[in-house]
Amino acid sequence: MMVSTKGRYALRVMVDLAEHNNGEFIPLKDIAQRQELSLKYLESIVSVLAKAHFVKGQHGKGGGYRLSRSPADYSVGSILKLTEGTLAPVVCLGESDYACSRAGECKTLPMWKELDQLIEHYLAGVTIGDLANQTAKDKDLI
Repeated sequence: MMVSTKGRYALRVMVDLAEHNNGEFIPLKDIAQRQELSLKYLESIVSVLAKAHFVKGQHGKGGGYRLSRSPADYSVGSILKLTEGTLAPVVCLGESDYACSRAGECKTLPMWKELDQLIEHYLAGVTIGDLANQTAKDKDLI
């Protein structure tokens, strides 16, 4: 499993919004500047997040984006699934229309399934709130 820049940047946007979660809309240009990311690329990412109701947007003066829910209500897994489509470590687990002719005799399939479950469980247990509230000491452990 390789998380794309889209997934990584979506997490950075969500963490930034959680860190500045005061009920007001935050201009995307401010997030782009703080995160040192392309505003144009962030626009496409925030569009995906808004369509899924992860963030609320407002146009015009005082506009920008804010979280739709509490930071603790967003798992890292839910954001990555939204942006990546799947977190499966192998194609036979990640694509519903993929039919592997060897699935019935595959000696490695149980291992891949267990890894998939471990990834799913771990990322479901980490929230944007957890990431936003990390201390400098916690960051050294990652």
